[in-house]
Amino acid sequence: MDSITQIVLGAAVGEVVLGRKAGNRAMLFGAVGGTIPDLDVLANFVSDDMTALAFHRGISHSFFFAFTAPLAFGWLTHKMYDSGIYKKRGFRIGAMVAWLAFAALIALGLNLIPVMTAGGPSPPFLGGSIVVLGMLAWWLHRVYMKDPVSEVKLRLKDWYWLYFWSIFTHPLLDCCTTYGTQVFQPFSDYRVAWNNISVADPIYTVPFLICLFVAARFTRTHRLRRVFNWLGISLSCLYLIYTLYNKRKVNQAFKQTLAAKSIEYDRYMTAPTIFNNLLWHCIAEGDSVYYQGLYSVLDKEAIIDPIRIIPKNRYLIEGHEQDEDIQTLQWFSNGYYNIIRRPDGQLQLNDLRFGFIGDREPEPDDFVFHFFLTPKNGQLEAKEDRNREFKEGDLQAFRERMMGK
Repeated sequence: MDSITQIVLGAAVGEVVLGRKAGNRAMLFGAVGGTIPDLDVLANFVSDDMTALAFHRGISHSFFFAFTAPLAFGWLTHKMYDSGIYKKRGFRIGAMVAWLAFAALIALGLNLIPVMTAGGPSPPFLGGSIVVLGMLAWWLHRVYMKDPVSEVKLRLKDWYWLYFWSIFTHPLLDCCTTYGTQVFQPFSDYRVAWNNISVADPIYTVPFLICLFVAARFTRTHRLRRVFNWLGISLSCLYLIYTLYNKRKVNQAFKQTLAAKSIEYDRYMTAPTIFNNLLWHCIAEGDSVYYQGLYSVLDKEAIIDPIRIIPKNRYLIEGHEQDEDIQTLQWFSNGYYNIIRRPDGQLQLNDLRFGFIGDREPEPDDFVFHFFLTPKNGQLEAKEDRNREFKEGDLQAFRERMMGK
């Protein structure tokens, strides 16, 4: 899932583990724990595209890391509070800035939603975010700079369990997405992907965030603090169950469509499109082609139409199947990929698990995840193309298709 969602989940888990003893500190360090696994994206700055691609959601998202990393993070946090440094003015300013940074990151992510779905920022949404950030800054200043500092008497194992649960729940949620999560590292690079929720879904995140924000307003011993925190956790879990129900419905419709059209296939997969759980991307693998379609859970009939045929075109990389970058992309895409030749002659590999932008015959730049293949030293070298733009009418068509037909 996106980093904002993982921050919210980590903060809620931190509250469950240490909320009564540490108050909002439990939320803050839970949010930190929920962020730690995604720090593997820093590899993007020091490695090539394929190495970074394979490293993300790797060892830092494993069960092994969840059990071992909290030993270090818990010890460091315990020593910090045991020394009494948390009472010093500089530390309190740092804590206040950290909270504001987390809040600003969340506000930025939420404001990107209308940009991605409507083509531009929403003035009411942007204005509301600024007002909320201002109110939060005023409240944090009062808590950290005006009110007396409460004593923190926590054991090392308290901090260990906070980091364990906030880190452990991170890859579990990531397993629900399409990207895949290597939870068995360093013993296996198998990627777990249940494909039941989009990597960014505001219906999951926003109610959860509101409940967490309300809970933080109460004192650590107040009953309503626990009520609202558990309400947020419960709503998020219920929504995950709803996504599984939707996936089952989509799977049935896709299999029914393939049977009705007498399409023979080896395997298939379904996954929700970005920012929602209504419109799903469906793809089945045949001998030399893939069969692709879109289905909304709001469609009146359990049939997918049209079904598009996407050639595999594996002959375009004949002799390069064992190249290092090709092997990485075959593994990353779980074998759901095809090759095309762009108008300029450049070879392009498309990861078909994520589909493409628009409900029409796709053009090369429409594929959400695609990589340019360039000959180098006798091998094909892959580089991700991050330039993805919606064409005129695509967003409107996307919204209309989401609401069913």
